[in-house]
Amino acid sequence: MIYTVTFNPAIDYVVRLDRPLEVGEVNRAAGEDCVLGGKGINVSGVLRELGCESVALGFVAGETGAWLERGLAAQGLRTDFIHLAEGMTRINVKIKAGTETELNGAGPSIPESAMQQLETQLETLQPDDILILAGSIPKSLSQSTYERLLAGLEGHGVRAVVDATQDLLVNVLPYHPFLIKPNNHELGEIVGRELKTDEEITAAARALQEKGARNVLVSMAGNGALLVDEHGEVHRIGCPKGKVVNSVGAGDSMVAGFVAGYLQSGSYEQALRLGTACGSATAFSLGLATKEKIEELFGQI
Repeated sequence: MIYTVTFNPAIDYVVRLDRPLEVGEVNRAAGEDCVLGGKGINVSGVLRELGCESVALGFVAGETGAWLERGLAAQGLRTDFIHLAEGMTRINVKIKAGTETELNGAGPSIPESAMQQLETQLETLQPDDILILAGSIPKSLSQSTYERLLAGLEGHGVRAVVDATQDLLVNVLPYHPFLIKPNNHELGEIVGRELKTDEEITAAARALQEKGARNVLVSMAGNGALLVDEHGEVHRIGCPKGKVVNSVGAGDSMVAGFVAGYLQSGSYEQALRLGTACGSATAFSLGLATKEKIEELFGQI
């Protein structure tokens, strides 16, 4: 089974204007949508499109949390959220008016008792289950939170996938995550230098492998992706052609595609192809990748 964890899920209220945003004035919306998400939830959504069952874990609070939970159930996603006694699941306002302006909520604080509940949930995971930790964490939690969770699972045979930045990512390397997915800029921040060539990116990825990562997948937006697998082989892939209309969730989609591709084929090359198709399918769509769009782009790679 695949489990995804989202520490700070959100309801994105997307407002579209037919003219530039006028600060200090009343702006009338030309259209609006509500999108239920968070990085782990995005991963679960794309896994569903790929025919892979998953369970979305994390924390919800208040009436907005109940709304999010009901909405995901209506979409066919399995969830097992921990309900916080205080606060409310955040609402992010995204204004699209030529350029995009975002107002992101802080989200509820997560008490120690809730963290212990999550750890109890994770204790039930079985060998070869996959745990995906994606995204940032609330300020109420330590930057060692991901490390804490993987330390509790050490020796259980659970395969961890971590899509995070800086210390959140670096701290988990001693626990030998199955996959980490920095982008090239995040990887450069970790190793302390700008990475301009495939050779430099490969060297930096190998440095993280030396610290414990099994597979390092580096996304490079329109330049495709590079994978250094646990056997030491380097796989390089470009992107299919298309117009980028949405970057939100593209990285999450790549993670979902990679995991699904590996489970279905046992091949890192095929996992990279499907991951790239999924990331591109989201980037070329207004929402997350659909099965039809993924299949269309997979055939172009």
